[in-house]
Amino acid sequence: MTNTKLLRIKTISEYHRAMGLPKPEHPLISLINLEDIAPPASKEPVSLVFDFYSISLKRISNAKISYGQQKYDFDEGVMFFIAPNQVFGIEVEEGAKVKRSGWLLLVHPDFLWSTPLAQIIKKYEYFDYSVHEALFLSDKEETMIINLMQNMAQEYHSNIDKFSQGVIIAQLELLLTYSERFYNRQFITRKITNHKILDKLETILSEYFNNEELSTKGLPTVQYIAEKLNVSPNYLSGLLKVLTGQSTQQHIHNKLIDKAKEKLSTSDLSVSEIAYELGFEHPQSFSKLFKTKTNLSPLEFRASFN
Repeated sequence: MTNTKLLRIKTISEYHRAMGLPKPEHPLISLINLEDIAPPASKEPVSLVFDFYSISLKRISNAKISYGQQKYDFDEGVMFFIAPNQVFGIEVEEGAKVKRSGWLLLVHPDFLWSTPLAQIIKKYEYFDYSVHEALFLSDKEETMIINLMQNMAQEYHSNIDKFSQGVIIAQLELLLTYSERFYNRQFITRKITNHKILDKLETILSEYFNNEELSTKGLPTVQYIAEKLNVSPNYLSGLLKVLTGQSTQQHIHNKLIDKAKEKLSTSDLSVSEIAYELGFEHPQSFSKLFKTKTNLSPLEFRASFN
């Protein structure tokens, strides 16, 4: 079995050297034409970790991008976002010649230092999406993104002055905002796939809350639900917010309240007993959540049936 080599790349200059590219014109930001990247010297699978942000718009034939134990084709044009310290891998097919096309924008966190984007960039959850949750663009959307990337490159190719960083940051923030809009569009347009996820979510929650082990396991976590659905937690949350207006945690709490209402209205169990059966260590935590969701205490809700 072939061992995957892990390669950490700390700077954009180091990435240029590793990929057989000329020295970058700016040490903290670089737009790379993927056709200019030299083919890998070794056919062995490699996992990479960057200390900088990577935003790619690419098509790669005869290569697989791996995430965890799964592999994905990138024959069609897609955008994929990688934050610092994330691990991803590339594996070349046996005897195949890699054909790349597209663009790769590298941005070091130091370039964002002292600007609002240094904090704002952390709110874009798609940097934590999995490879199979990449962004698929229409031709019009792809043109918009490429234009923004090339505007940034044109700015750092010019003589750097006191306005340069601000102009590039504005273009980058616009690119990130458009990407968020396009992801929201993707959640909506992939209705069949996404409604299957919603249906499966409902099944998973129903089965979990009907499980007698709920009292020992506690409430299901967002991570648990996401793993069951084979999506990343942030992708699931983004999808649910667009389709239902609620986060994964809110869906869990809604199912919990439904189960609590059932027990309060059909059994003689005390509020404390119900709280323990629903996985709460402290009954007051259950009562507080129930009142927040229903505007009634558990006892007031039970009294309404008498």
